Amino acid sequence: MTASPPPRLRVTAWTFTVLRRCYTGEKPWDVLQRAMRMLAQADGHLTPDGRIKHGRPAGRRT
Repeated sequence: MTASPPPRLRVTAWTFTVLRRCYTGEKPWDVLQRAMRMLAQADGHLTPDGRIKHGRPAGRRT
């Protein structure tokens, strides 16, 4: 059995503009992956070595 491919993401026009103007020469997927990692770390969802924490982190809830 093979794993299903990751879903395709659609970005907003604003996100596309930021990617195109601010991250010229970088692959959009790499920029978005880096951004998700930084957001998850800031929100407390990752351990210091980058693994996903189990359970809900205390603190920020939106």
